[in-house]
Amino acid sequence: MRVLVTGGAGFIGSHLVERLLAEGYEVTVLDDLSGGQLGNLSGVRDHPRLRVIVGDVRDPAALRMALGGVEAVFHLAAVVGVPRVLADPVRTIQVNVEGTQRVLEACAERGISVCVASSSEVYGKGVHWPAAEGDDLRLGPPTSLRWAYAVSKLLDEHLALAWARHGLRVSVVRYFNVYGPRADPHGYGYVIARFMDQALRGEPLTVYGDGRQTRSFIYVTDAVEGTLRAGLLPAAFGHIFNIGCAEEISILDLAEKIRAVTGCQVPIRFLSFSEVYGPEFEEIPRRVPEVSRARALLGFEARVTLDEGLQRTWEWWRTCRRV
Repeated sequence: MRVLVTGGAGFIGSHLVERLLAEGYEVTVLDDLSGGQLGNLSGVRDHPRLRVIVGDVRDPAALRMALGGVEAVFHLAAVVGVPRVLADPVRTIQVNVEGTQRVLEACAERGISVCVASSSEVYGKGVHWPAAEGDDLRLGPPTSLRWAYAVSKLLDEHLALAWARHGLRVSVVRYFNVYGPRADPHGYGYVIARFMDQALRGEPLTVYGDGRQTRSFIYVTDAVEGTLRAGLLPAAFGHIFNIGCAEEISILDLAEKIRAVTGCQVPIRFLSFSEVYGPEFEEIPRRVPEVSRARALLGFEARVTLDEGLQRTWEWWRTCRRV
């Protein structure tokens, strides 16, 4: 079975590609390398069952070539990461929405199943936490640029479920702060990646705000497992799944954990969000998933604890990362 991973040279995408190859699939990667890099695939770059196409998911010719012989698609290509979104919200919306629409339409024409990657950002400020997939959403105003990403991914979800009504076998995964080796300090998973980079340099760990905001983090191999099940199990089609961990931690406590894991006794430095992102940036005080749907329909539950995942990430960071 041949599978296409758009954005397969990115952080999560490259781990997904490695897992698919290990499971015996033939894998095509389509990536324009604007966020990902071929180095993320260095461990499998010469694999006989891997084909890499450098191209934009919005390009009909590149997408047509990538879909040749494919039976399932994992659509991860997107502009991600707060710095990139704030730097170019127009491109964020165009790539995320137009790219997803082109993938969904092409898959519907060819009868190919597709799993669309979304984000916990769609919950916005949240009505209540933990948040379940069917809960109401509460986004901020368009004058705050950070919501451009959330709106683009929410529209992706609407497009996916609209195509499902036309018979497309499609599922959606909402990632909650995936982290691990190869995370991008400027893209997805940037909080832990930024802390790791700073620890490696011996620099202060920069905590934005007062650090009391809480998040849940899921190790990348767990996120890949949930994604595989959502993309390949028939019971998943037509549904949205939170792919996250119920374990919750404040950003300040996370920084302390990283100091302990790395053994780097660097200080913690506090910066206001307005200093980093401008006066209109809105931060969310809490974000944690309700995960019963993934457990019930996919048989999926995160297994790697935060302590274990941070240790694995640091082992990679100190041996493989160049900063």
